[in-house]
Amino acid sequence: METSDLQNIHATDSNEMAAATATEAGTATAKRKYTRRAAGKNGRKVRGAKAAKATPSKPRYDRIFSLDIGTRSVIGIVAEQTPEGLKIIATERQEHKTRAMIDGQIHDVPQVAAVIDNVKKALVKRTGPLKSAAVAAAGRALYTMTAAAEMEFSGIITSEQERALDFAGVQAAQAKLAESHTVDDLSNYYCVGYSTVKYELDGTQLKTLVGQRGRIASATVIATFLPRQVIDSMHSALQSVQLDMQALTLEPIAAINVLIPATMRHLNLVLVDIGAGTSDVAITKNGSVIAYGMVPQAGDEITDALSQQFLLDFNVAEQVKRDVTNGLQGKFADIMGMEYDLSPEEVLKPIMPNIKKLAEAIARQILELNGGEPPQAIMMVGGGSLTPNLSKFVAEIMDLPMGRVAVRHPDKIDGVLDIPEELKLPDAVTPLGILKIASINTLHFLRVYVNDAEYSLFNFRDLTVSDALLNAGILLKKLNGRPGLGTMLKINGENKFIPGTMGTMAQLTVDGSPANLDTPIHDGSRIQVIPGQNGAAPEITLEDVLEIPPSYTVFINGEETHIAAQFIINGQTAQPGQLLHDGDEIISKETRNLGEVLNSAGFPPTGKKVKYTLNDKESQYTISPKILLNDNPATLTTEVHQQDYIEYIAPELPKLGDVLNVSELDASLVIYYEGQEHKIPSATVSLEVNGHPATPNTLIADGSNVRFMKSLRAATTVSDALLAVGFQPPAAKSRVNFTILVNKQPVNFTDPIKNGDELAVVISEHDSSKPFMDSGTASGSTAASAAVNLTGANEPRPMTPEAIRDSIRLADKINSIPGLSEALKNNRF
Repeated sequence: METSDLQNIHATDSNEMAAATATEAGTATAKRKYTRRAAGKNGRKVRGAKAAKATPSKPRYDRIFSLDIGTRSVIGIVAEQTPEGLKIIATERQEHKTRAMIDGQIHDVPQVAAVIDNVKKALVKRTGPLKSAAVAAAGRALYTMTAAAEMEFSGIITSEQERALDFAGVQAAQAKLAESHTVDDLSNYYCVGYSTVKYELDGTQLKTLVGQRGRIASATVIATFLPRQVIDSMHSALQSVQLDMQALTLEPIAAINVLIPATMRHLNLVLVDIGAGTSDVAITKNGSVIAYGMVPQAGDEITDALSQQFLLDFNVAEQVKRDVTNGLQGKFADIMGMEYDLSPEEVLKPIMPNIKKLAEAIARQILELNGGEPPQAIMMVGGGSLTPNLSKFVAEIMDLPMGRVAVRHPDKIDGVLDIPEELKLPDAVTPLGILKIASINTLHFLRVYVNDAEYSLFNFRDLTVSDALLNAGILLKKLNGRPGLGTMLKINGENKFIPGTMGTMAQLTVDGSPANLDTPIHDGSRIQVIPGQNGAAPEITLEDVLEIPPSYTVFINGEETHIAAQFIINGQTAQPGQLLHDGDEIISKETRNLGEVLNSAGFPPTGKKVKYTLNDKESQYTISPKILLNDNPATLTTEVHQQDYIEYIAPELPKLGDVLNVSELDASLVIYYEGQEHKIPSATVSLEVNGHPATPNTLIADGSNVRFMKSLRAATTVSDALLAVGFQPPAAKSRVNFTILVNKQPVNFTDPIKNGDELAVVISEHDSSKPFMDSGTASGSTAASAAVNLTGANEPRPMTPEAIRDSIRLADKINSIPGLSEALKNNRF
């Protein structure tokens, strides 16, 4: 049922109730009003005697359908809300045929729905249509949180304002549960009930704030949360039998409203609702409910113990338990067909340890919730409370007198008229409590959608977008765009921070229209949360953080040049307009040194780089220019001023010797021959540029291909020198002898020659009286005899093997001298 429908029904019933009350009072005014209504719109009387004798119908009152969906049974109560109180007009009870519910939670929705439907149909025959039901929840995964909320008021505080403060406390408890990390996803948990522990107004504790005047009020509440699965399964079971969930509470809250009125809550009392699957605990103290808890053990543990002990079907064991509890004989047959006829004592004796174990679990939960101290009294309700000896064991464990632990029956309830006998049982306390809470509390479910996901909310008050977002676990501030990262710069040694742009706020819409956190919502509202956009880091240029000084004028090679101020970012020259980044270090200079001025004008201050290939490997060589400042030599660090004259003389191409650091002495030897200086290529170094022989003085252009080779020979020999100076030996027919001298000393062809040596060749006439070969001298006759006899007149002397090898080596040298070998061949005789 929609919330608006419920409000309309309430208004209609109130009007009819007022008219009926006036008629029953017998006043003439009421009679005249009714007669005029019966006369019709035109004021004419209705035909027939029946019209004249018309009497008002019986007054209609608000009807409340209370439904306790328990682990073992479903109990339904229908009551009318009359001025005197709740009047019960029908009740129905039906048990589950299977274990469709376990520990207070629905496990088989269709089976539970079937039982609910049977209860509903039985009641409808006596009460008429039932469209909604008030229910209570229980379950294993129950969480309670205590939290406080504070509000500022002006004027007299109304009941609506008090409830708004209560709900703020519930929101605080919900936020506290989320921060505790007890549950993985808060959106999967519903608040199923709450109790206000205390109110304070300007520091003074009060029972209620209504009618009080103050400025700062606070409320401390205990809120209880259950998994969404528990609530959703109950909702599904109700919807399948065409029932809306009118109101929802927690089972211990329902029970405590029946047995412990507000006037008794200054006592430290405990209410334990022992059902089939769970034992729910609620504790009062100092005027309010201080704690809720749940023990996942109850009557089914005792039934199961009987089933295990006597090999019985669970339903048979349940019936046996009820019989012996009522003092009846235990008559049953086990699964083997063996029949039993036992006294209650004989049936209960073997399962007494299980009953004591249940009592210990309940006592342990009470002590935990009550700060380790036993309470003043314990009231036990629910079908499981009738378990034999259970209250006795609890009293012993808690060290309380037997009269302080007792099973309570709902014989009389404030606000409920004439309780039927069938409801004066311990297991009827919860459905009666649900009925009472539903009569005084207008809690309804609102189903809303947040980003297309469905959520259910309780209308503690007029709900807003903020309530829906809290229920959905959405913190709007986390969806707002984050500010962009700022930029930290160091400018001329000082730090400067420039913040990023601000992010945009998240946008909210309700049913397609712009909204805010305070926008009211209704059943079926569709809320969309559009995340904000993150801000961006700032885009900063040099002009944004520095004042650009004017330029000054210099003359470079006669041309007027304007020099702007210099900016250096992270050691690199920068230009105005360049973007800056986080961590950049910026230095600005109004005056510049000579190197900086030349660089800004396009003249490389350190010279030109010539790229070349050396033995197939890329390399480069820098050639420095000649720089004059005001006609004087200057270094690159010299400061330049307005109207200064700079002359920049570009360097010439480099020489190969400079590039390779090879001197003339490394590449050649200087010797003297026939009074003239000669350069002889070194035996150890060979130079080429672009495939041609080169010397250290060869110029290297950009892109040149240079080859630099070293010979395996360690020194330059006499034969190398003879070839270099172009020595031509005399003709063989001349019959002359020649002697090679270095620094006036006879030498051989293979002897080394050094830089600065004087080379000479002495030629003399051949003396026929002497042998042609003159042993031991490096003369032409020796060389000739090693290769061939030049005169032919004499046969060569016999030679040793060592002399033969020397002659061969000498002959090789001879053959390398241009023209000498040919002359020897042509002059054989």
